[in-house]
Amino acid sequence: QVQVVESGGGLVQAGGSLRLSCAASGSILSINAMGWYRQAPGKQRELVATITSGGNTRYADSVKGRFTISRDNAKNTVNLQMHSLKPEDTAVYSCNANVKRVGLPGAFSYWGQGTQVTVSS
Repeated sequence: QVQVVESGGGLVQAGGSLRLSCAASGSILSINAMGWYRQAPGKQRELVATITSGGNTRYADSVKGRFTISRDNAKNTVNLQMHSLKPEDTAVYSCNANVKRVGLPGAFSYWGQGTQVTVSS
């Protein structure tokens, strides 16, 4: 089995910073892309940022220049550093890992339980 666990959410004032962390563990052979997604109340889940095992990154237009995604392939972790937070960044942030498992063909998508980020105005 594979577990994905996030940490680091919380309440912050507009203009502040937060750092989210995510760790994948279990029967992992390797991880392709890892990423962060968010879902605000009444809205669909949206991509925030993703990063490949080679370090290629992709960001939503709304967070470019404010958020930075990074990963440690050896530790199977991914972080999201968030600066200049806005009230519209308020959402549940979830980590996703595309995992190649030991002894199984193909790759599987795993999600964490999510962590709340609330930005007050």
